Amino acid sequence: MYTDLFMKVQDAPCENMNFIRKLPIPKEIKELFPVTLAQAAVKKERDAQIRDILTGKSDKFLLIIGPCSADRSDAILAYLEKLKGAAEQTGDKLVIVPRVFTNKPRSEGTGYMGMLHQPDPASSPDLLRGLIAIRTLHLNALKDYGFTCADELLYPDNFRYLSDLLSYTTVGARSVEDQYHRLTASGLDIPVGMKNPISGSIGVMLNSILAANSKHAFLYRGWEVMTSGNPLTHAVLRGYKKPGGQDASNCTYDELCRIRETIGESGIACRSVIVDVNHSNSGKDPFRQIDISLDVLKSRAKNPDLRGMVRGLMIESYLEDGCQEVGGDRFGCSITDPCLGWEKTEKLIMDIADRV
Repeated sequence: MYTDLFMKVQDAPCENMNFIRKLPIPKEIKELFPVTLAQAAVKKERDAQIRDILTGKSDKFLLIIGPCSADRSDAILAYLEKLKGAAEQTGDKLVIVPRVFTNKPRSEGTGYMGMLHQPDPASSPDLLRGLIAIRTLHLNALKDYGFTCADELLYPDNFRYLSDLLSYTTVGARSVEDQYHRLTASGLDIPVGMKNPISGSIGVMLNSILAANSKHAFLYRGWEVMTSGNPLTHAVLRGYKKPGGQDASNCTYDELCRIRETIGESGIACRSVIVDVNHSNSGKDPFRQIDISLDVLKSRAKNPDLRGMVRGLMIESYLEDGCQEVGGDRFGCSITDPCLGWEKTEKLIMDIADRV
């Protein structure tokens, strides 16, 4: 019913670009789907918990966990219901942030682009319905389960649609060298995890963090803005591709020690690291995430310096193991990269809590 409010057609299309309709600005979407004062208080508390982990004030461990991409709201909320139980059992050791990524980067620009583009994965793109879908999904995560979530900063202009709901965001391996992502990150008031690029360059990742730490003036959503810098921007290690295309890990004990030394010399504000145990670290084998997670915890136990640096893990998990094609009938099974199913996920969460 909300879609009828925003049906104005642009009457001056650009060459090769058809302007379909003017979409609502973030303020309008937020007014339609508002956050209550009580919900805002929950977000404030969770923001503080995450901040304290990344700054070293808290010894709790951060677990950013959920599907490769948020493909349908009912399955995501069913997953969050299970995750809430695990969070309640491990709350003295872990702070769990659901990974609810509503945008999907595509290396070749084709395929399912995420809930923002396709709220129904089997239908054509509908950006208005997508905006409503991602707003209501994140709002329901907070309202029904007490979760403020993580989403990817794939399209910097769109952050404002969710700015009052998110507690964490990432800049992906394909975007980390982009100036606009770096400048936008410098103006956010939540932690931004900068992933190393696909090439594996730690220097590129650290330059991105340094840029986000700094103040910047730039054009954002039609405004001239001045940012104050984001001291909670930090590194996320996701592995890399060798020149021949083979996946390679950057989260072994030796690699973590080397990265710690490099970070120590970099001058970045936040020297905490999150390890993404999937992607090139696992070769996109979701079941390897279990051993990799426990190996990272062994490295922390072995070396106090690594314990101070590695402050959390990022894990790809859903209701069902593996993945399926778009239109598949396995409820809660990824339609993008394969994920770890809930039964294995729950055991892994408990094992992580036991070891931190």
